[in-house]
Amino acid sequence: MSLFENDLYQWRETYFVLFAQSTRPQAAAVAAALKRQDPHYEVSDVVADDAGRLESLTLRSPEDSSAMDITFVTGEEVTEQREELLNSLARSTLRDGDRDKLNFLGDCDSRFDIYHFEEASFVGGDEDDDDPLDPGALLLVMECLAQLCRGVGIDPQSGSLM
Repeated sequence: MSLFENDLYQWRETYFVLFAQSTRPQAAAVAAALKRQDPHYEVSDVVADDAGRLESLTLRSPEDSSAMDITFVTGEEVTEQREELLNSLARSTLRDGDRDKLNFLGDCDSRFDIYHFEEASFVGGDEDDDDPLDPGALLLVMECLAQLCRGVGIDPQSGSLM
């Protein structure tokens, strides 16, 4: 079941990992790597394709009061996003190493969407609350996925490559 359907969680943001489909990792390898990364992570609802490659999973991080749905996407949606990213990032000032990541994006035809959720009990009623959700677990999960599929993490809010 998607966390979007779970009243205990509220969606906060979505990050992406773009990669070449040929490096799509096995579902079991992703689940094991995430559990090694933090033994408190609860990985569930792991779905694989017929070849055992990751389709989707849910990760809960009780220590952070957060959770993530991770889904595999390929096709025209990825191609369009890649072209938009290439156009916008090519005009921006890039940090050292980002130029190589930008060039790599041209070869990406797949991505993992990482939907980041916060436990509803920790979501304040005031939209101007100065206590934003700590993205620590999200960033660690994104880094882990990027390493497994030899991809590039994208923070769409800031437009930065990770």
